[in-house]
Amino acid sequence: SSGINAECPLRPGDKIRFMSLTDPNVLAATADLKVMIKPDRENHALHIIDTGIGMTHADLVKNLGTIAKSGTSEFLAKMDDGETMNSDLIGQFGVGFYSSFLVADTVVVTTKHNDDEQLIWESDASSFTVSKDPRGDTLGRGTQISLFMKEEAYDYLEENTIKDLVKKYSQFINFPIHLWTSKTEQVEEPVEEEEKAESKKEKSTDCDSALIPLL
Repeated sequence: SSGINAECPLRPGDKIRFMSLTDPNVLAATADLKVMIKPDRENHALHIIDTGIGMTHADLVKNLGTIAKSGTSEFLAKMDDGETMNSDLIGQFGVGFYSSFLVADTVVVTTKHNDDEQLIWESDASSFTVSKDPRGDTLGRGTQISLFMKEEAYDYLEENTIKDLVKKYSQFINFPIHLWTSKTEQVEEPVEEEEKAESKKEKSTDCDSALIPLL
């Protein structure tokens, strides 16, 4: 999410911490600045949540709703035409946040800024919408990016892949990064005595979920 706030070179967490030096109240919702990554393999989604500054409606439109100006449509068109992705092509278009569409069909950004209500920005790379979150304030403050992955990008939902990427590209992040993990195991389900001779029932259960530190 460090690339979201294009207006300011500071990352969302850095910006809110900088603002808190003169106004401690900006951290009222939470002073715990961190990033959490939650893969959802069942729904093929990757959620990245931070407790940074968040974005207002104006921020969403200005910073994320500029696909035509950023050249991202042309960039994605070239990718669809089979051009090899390389640093020269990416540098030519300066896609920034919109590079997420290389791995996701749909991107949903849920965000809460101290000066606005919680909002949802959604895009399929061709257009975008911004709406009030009907769930109300669930974030407190910060941003959640939800990437609904392309089939060929499902590997990015795997725990080891995420760990490797975080360790490789996040060496300059000043905040803790946690990965939400869970494991599923088969357990025997209690059955009536007379049924035991017929069969043993088993069911899958999420027996352990935890946030593990990556950084």
